[in-house]
Amino acid sequence: MELKRVLSIAGSDSGGGAGIQADLKTITALGGFGMSVITALTAQNTLGVKGIHEVPVEFIEKQFDAVASDIGIDAAKTGMLASSEIIAAVARKIKEYNVDRLVVDPVMVAKGGARLIREDATRSLVEELLPLAFVVTPNIPEAEVLTGMRIATVVEMKEAARMIRDMGPKHVLVKGGHLSGDALDILYSGGNFHEFSSERFDTRDTHGTGCTFSAAIATRLAQGEKVVDALRSAKDYITSAIRFSLRIGQGHGPTNHFAGVLKESGRYQCLVELKQAVEYLKESCCGNIIPEIQSNLGYALPYATDKADVAAIPGRIIRVGEHIETLHDPDFGVSSHVARIILTLMRYNPEYRSAMAIRFSEETLMLLDEMGYDVAQFSRAEEPRDIKAREGSSLEWGTDYVLSGRETIPDAIFDRGDVGKEPVIRILGKSPTEVVDKVVSISEKLKALQG
Repeated sequence: MELKRVLSIAGSDSGGGAGIQADLKTITALGGFGMSVITALTAQNTLGVKGIHEVPVEFIEKQFDAVASDIGIDAAKTGMLASSEIIAAVARKIKEYNVDRLVVDPVMVAKGGARLIREDATRSLVEELLPLAFVVTPNIPEAEVLTGMRIATVVEMKEAARMIRDMGPKHVLVKGGHLSGDALDILYSGGNFHEFSSERFDTRDTHGTGCTFSAAIATRLAQGEKVVDALRSAKDYITSAIRFSLRIGQGHGPTNHFAGVLKESGRYQCLVELKQAVEYLKESCCGNIIPEIQSNLGYALPYATDKADVAAIPGRIIRVGEHIETLHDPDFGVSSHVARIILTLMRYNPEYRSAMAIRFSEETLMLLDEMGYDVAQFSRAEEPRDIKAREGSSLEWGTDYVLSGRETIPDAIFDRGDVGKEPVIRILGKSPTEVVDKVVSISEKLKALQG
């Protein structure tokens, strides 16, 4: 795909979580070429904005001319534009260079509460910049400033979107992150409304979400996506960035701009490591430790969110006497059981990305204790009926039941089974190599005890 040029016209965030810094990370992560026109320097961190130094209008114009006259612009986005003079200058340059894919993020207040735009600049924003916008992306407080109305419901979000579109932009996206429930955004383009909903995550680390989202939209528009597709793609990106946000600093930490990139880049290495671990299992003749229901060894990608992100062995690991065999090489999305366990582990500690089931016996439990392993258990008798009724949900429930009462991840979790359910021990670890090392050690100890 041809590399598209995306310009961010915004303030600099010295803390790296928002503004120009967040925009350039986002554009790069999504495969664009990021450029900048810096409108202000801010001294800020996760606790708040300590100072703002506006860049002189003449120098803002020089930055714009330098980029546009040489490199060119496929799409642009605006962020912090602190004064009416800056807004007027940016509007002039947008028109001069015919930038028709413009995303306007009407930044007004920082996450910590500091005002990032002068009172008199709001009118300039409405009169000079919004009519040039292809997409404008106000959150609810910004939409309230633009419209003068209070917004507390989805119906009021839609009414605000209509009012803002009357100000001139082609598409209006009112972001509903400040309401309760799922994170619902409303798009209005003059006809029907489109809704974009995503799960809400319990985190305070959301610094720079607006910058990141608008930069993602601009990048996808530059790459030729239609507005609805661009918004949906950008919504998926920001949702992942929030889901795996970073606990950096003492206040509102930043989103994780590279979560998706790191997940996808890990696919090949994930399969390689898993295959090597399985080969070691085969060489070690661990058939004595494979349950009657057979076993599987799973390994999740960094930032995994569903079973498609977890690699395992198609057809399971099979016992053949004292040996083990597999029918296929590892692949993604082939085992829901081990995936449920690993995904639950990762909710508590994302470094723990691997698990394997081994045969249960009281002798093995005693051996695990002697080897110094941290072992936890759950009872299927305590499992809620609605969980039992859902195929495959027991393992997720049991793992969650154990981990919710602990501060650390154990080496193993077991249960003694139930009617029609074989008792099993699950060995846990950060990697398949770590898990298999534990399994092989247990297998060899059992062989020695049993003669």
